[in-house]
Amino acid sequence: MSDEMILVTGATGKTGRRVARLLQKRGVTVRAASRSGTPSFDWTDRSTWEPALRGVTGVYLVHPGLGSPQAAEDIAAFVRRAAAAGARHMVLLSTPSDAWGPAQEHVLAAERALEHAGAEWTVLRVRWFFQNFSEDFLLDPVLSGELRLPTGDGKEAFIDAEDIAEVAVAALTEAGHAGWHYELSGPRLMTFGETIAEIARATGRDLRYVPLTPEAYVDEQRAQGVPEEWVQLTVGMYDYVRSGGLASVGDGVQRALGRAPRDFSEYADAAARQGVWNI
Repeated sequence: MSDEMILVTGATGKTGRRVARLLQKRGVTVRAASRSGTPSFDWTDRSTWEPALRGVTGVYLVHPGLGSPQAAEDIAAFVRRAAAAGARHMVLLSTPSDAWGPAQEHVLAAERALEHAGAEWTVLRVRWFFQNFSEDFLLDPVLSGELRLPTGDGKEAFIDAEDIAEVAVAALTEAGHAGWHYELSGPRLMTFGETIAEIARATGRDLRYVPLTPEAYVDEQRAQGVPEEWVQLTVGMYDYVRSGGLASVGDGVQRALGRAPRDFSEYADAAARQGVWNI
């Protein structure tokens, strides 16, 4: 058993729970940080930070509000406390520099805080997860048979959350990753139409992508009772894809792991075998 103890924030999320699982497979002790955990951890309650950090040697950082001024402040304060508590390795889940837009100064502030905390650091700048189609907000549209989005023919290099987790674990437990900003993406650019076509092939279902204008998308979301904050957030994200802002492939997985990232078709086949998209 390793003498390492890694604090995994976002431990119930798509990457956090995978990071925790892979660390445990390596014999590393994991402290899964959540409001319901023991000890409890809450980004909005700084009194919970010290108990969660007690005895840790590394931290996997996921902040749900990354890109906001509050998140930058939280991360700056947290990484200072983590270093003071003895954390030697810190890995931050971040966003691709191409996608920062108005949030750029706040994302940069969070990354710089990590870099100056006094510990070995690694930044993972990640793309849209494959698992959004099977574990998150794109699952219901796939189950309905129609993916109705305002992304046009814009392309993105979607990535497997498993690959992100493997890179994070390598950075937390192995030498050679300190001081890196890894741009993590899948191996190819895809439109949302191409992703749904891959899922249709894997499942044998009749699925289709329906391109919408941003205005039509907003109207549909509001009509379905989706909260306005989420409507505005997602329409902005989709607009960035449509504009070509994410039409590049990163080499971070190859650099960190020495292999190519997993392809979307592999993910679609595996998820289909598990029955994720059965109706």
